[in-house]
Amino acid sequence: QVQLVESGGGLVQAGGSLRLSCAASGRYVSLYAMGWFRQAPGKEREFVAAASGLGGATYYADSVKGRFTISRDNGKNTVYLQMTKLKPEDTAVYYCAAGGLGRDISTTRDEYAYWGQGTQVTVSS
Repeated sequence: QVQLVESGGGLVQAGGSLRLSCAASGRYVSLYAMGWFRQAPGKEREFVAAASGLGGATYYADSVKGRFTISRDNGKNTVYLQMTKLKPEDTAVYYCAAGGLGRDISTTRDEYAYWGQGTQVTVSS
């Protein structure tokens, strides 16, 4: 079984930075594609960023390209989301997700089998 625990959320002013972490446990998790999604109040959960199992490929939502960076440390089974130049519209609960064996990197929620509990990011104007 895979467990994901996010941390690093908080309150930050517009233009500031935060780094989210996702600690993963479970067999083969270092091989899984990993993703970050977010959900703002009253909105659907949306894709933010993803990294392939070996970290070679990365995908980003257009809204965060150039501002957010996903990375992973497979030795620590941890995935990071470095967020810079934050905007009030980035305010949301951020979720870490893991794909699973046989699942490739994806921007689609349905391709991720495992989810963390989420961490709140609030950006004030």
